[in-house]
Amino acid sequence: MKQVSLKIKNVSKVFKDFKGREVRAVDDISFEVNPGEFVTLLGPSGCGKTTTLRMIAGFEKPTSGMILINDVNVVEIPPWKRDTAMVFQSYGLFPHMNVAENIAYGLKMRKVPKEEIEKRVKAILKVVGLEGFEERPPSSLSGGQQQRVALARALVVEPSVLLFDEPLSNLDVLLREQMRVEIKRIQKEVGITAIYVTHDRTEALTLSDKIVLMKGGKIEQIGTPEEIYEKPVSKFAAEFMGKINFFPIDVVEFQPDKTVVKLKNAVYEIPSVPTKRSEKYVLGCRPEGLKLSKEGPVKGIITTIVYLGNFSEYYIQTDYGEVMVKVLPPFDKNLTEGREVFIEVIPEIAKIIPES
Repeated sequence: MKQVSLKIKNVSKVFKDFKGREVRAVDDISFEVNPGEFVTLLGPSGCGKTTTLRMIAGFEKPTSGMILINDVNVVEIPPWKRDTAMVFQSYGLFPHMNVAENIAYGLKMRKVPKEEIEKRVKAILKVVGLEGFEERPPSSLSGGQQQRVALARALVVEPSVLLFDEPLSNLDVLLREQMRVEIKRIQKEVGITAIYVTHDRTEALTLSDKIVLMKGGKIEQIGTPEEIYEKPVSKFAAEFMGKINFFPIDVVEFQPDKTVVKLKNAVYEIPSVPTKRSEKYVLGCRPEGLKLSKEGPVKGIITTIVYLGNFSEYYIQTDYGEVMVKVLPPFDKNLTEGREVFIEVIPEIAKIIPES
């Protein structure tokens, strides 16, 4: 499988709504995908991620900008000549064809010799773990198996870039978890350059080498899963990547590798320096970045305790609104709903985030 680069340069897409007004679905975005890299376009509905994917595939034409595959601008090249393949949300399998025929369809359209088709179909069935399923109709397969067939059909034509349009949204939770692992394994095994669209942060964190987080047609942040989760550049990025609590703070001092802040009467040295400067900042604390104690800057009442096996979530009403704290076993039996508690910050995993 060949490895190619993909570059999106100053791409915009403008539609007109039913009143004739311009709507910028994608607004001057730029990012790069390295050969063999798995990049996820992540964001809420309407942020422009699917439109971006469709422009890469050739189903939509950019209003402006360039899309380069191996440094060749493909904006004027039709979809069937772009050397990309799409794995759709709905699988799109032909019900009148068996598994092998579905996988071979793209090769037949490309007029690949019969012997070569049989060889490549057999090889890709092994990669996706469906050996022995060649003669089965799609209707006899589980959702996960159908998704593997759809993935095999896309991979077998050996595209330069593999595109995923929310492919796991129709599967149940356990199957989604299994398929995430399978997609990551297969993508690394074949080494193909891949773009994946989802609104599910867990999928993005699990699968990606790099995440492009989008908001309102623009790129909010680009980075590895670790960078975006641990070093969000905004409150939107912090909230979208997982549960987080915000506390207003006074910044005492910015230092090269840390920020000294004050939360009520408590002073913390936070090993976090914001990349964007602002007039005001908040302290962002994930549920695992807080702990319950006998004293601390934040006081509250436990309203709800949610037991989740290997940890519990404690919801605490405070002067800053509801705060959620993740508590690991052994659990203190005295900490019951209705009890007053104090919340302490674990500075090592707190974040300094611009207020706006």
